[in-house]
Amino acid sequence: MLTVGVDIGGTSVRAGVVNADGAVVDITRALTPGEEGPLEDAITSAVTELAERHPVSAVGLAVAGFVATDRRTVRFAPHLAWRQAPVAQRLSHRLGLPVVLEHDANAAALAEHRFGAARGAKIAVMVALGTGIGGALLIDGRVYRGAHGVAPELGHLRLVPDGRPCPCGKNGCWERYCSGTALSTTAVELLAKNPGVSTVLVREALRDSRAITGRRVAAAARDGDPLALRAMSDLAKWLGDGLALVADVYDPEMVVIGGGVSESAPLFLDEARERYAETITGAGHRPLARIRTAQLGDDAGLVGAATLARDLANHTAPNGRKR
Repeated sequence: MLTVGVDIGGTSVRAGVVNADGAVVDITRALTPGEEGPLEDAITSAVTELAERHPVSAVGLAVAGFVATDRRTVRFAPHLAWRQAPVAQRLSHRLGLPVVLEHDANAAALAEHRFGAARGAKIAVMVALGTGIGGALLIDGRVYRGAHGVAPELGHLRLVPDGRPCPCGKNGCWERYCSGTALSTTAVELLAKNPGVSTVLVREALRDSRAITGRRVAAAARDGDPLALRAMSDLAKWLGDGLALVADVYDPEMVVIGGGVSESAPLFLDEARERYAETITGAGHRPLARIRTAQLGDDAGLVGAATLARDLANHTAPNGRKR
């Protein structure tokens, strides 16, 4: 049985056909529109394109936002247009297929638990570093959602009082200092503070400051650009501080670092581990969580959403009713 997983982030919509072994067999992508109607148009177009090439049976959406406990409504998404939107119903009507929603970090965590880095872990936390931060908590392989389906919203833990403004409405959220967006912001701030430094990033910023994206900063750091390396070190510090806070609350045996930024883990993860070990309460007197990168990489959310869609299809009769 083939299903479609759609990973809907603040920057891009990625849709893929996934088989029962968790392998992505076909994929398409588009930029994320800023308005509700065009966003649903983009998702419909991507799924339709894939369904024309493969016999798919259901669709799962990994959403960067609050998903209701019935997994059919998006309550709120800081980087997306949906507000209390019955997304599953609307897309199912347009596509003629069962549709299920899941928080993107929950979907990624489920995929890693079933197919990847978190296999066998009883208490695991997923930290997905992308445009923002997505968080998930698995207890004995089951997602912990909280009373209203929105837990754990780790990216919006306030690490810096009166810090950088966040689209969620608060200031100083973890994701404002530790994400792809944060890498860009930090690099631009460092450029402003060090105008005399001559680096690749400086030369690019002089031509167009919009070119200083998180992905570009990571690429420059891999090439040894000193300013980009400083931005990456800053991200490592905030990742370690945030993980220490998360561990103080949940005491997980494993933390899986996923999302697009995790592709650059060799540049920051060792430093983040050291910061975490130093900052955690009771440092030196308690076991530390194992910290791994996601084995499924940037596809984890997509694979998890498709896997949930497969579970839905297996329990849905041809007339759309639950078996």
